[in-house]
Amino acid sequence: MSPDTVIDLSQQTLYLIALIAAPMLLSALAIGLIIGMFQAATSINEQTLSFIPKLMVLLLSILIAGPWMLELLLSFTRRLYLGIPGLIG
Repeated sequence: MSPDTVIDLSQQTLYLIALIAAPMLLSALAIGLIIGMFQAATSINEQTLSFIPKLMVLLLSILIAGPWMLELLLSFTRRLYLGIPGLIG
């Protein structure tokens, strides 16, 4: 197996991880920003106030984007398994 193949496979894997994590991270970032602005405007400094809304938004984003994320993982795994003979010899 050549080093270029390993690097290419590593790049594809990291790209896939970023794609799969993006919907969850961006939704948590957005709700955290909204709650932070609400807390700043109302002077409520409760640390646990943002936990439940973030959890709900994360669950909602997983429910919405879950099938898409699963399809990405499955197609990557299929390509990886089908490419094993080419990686070996």
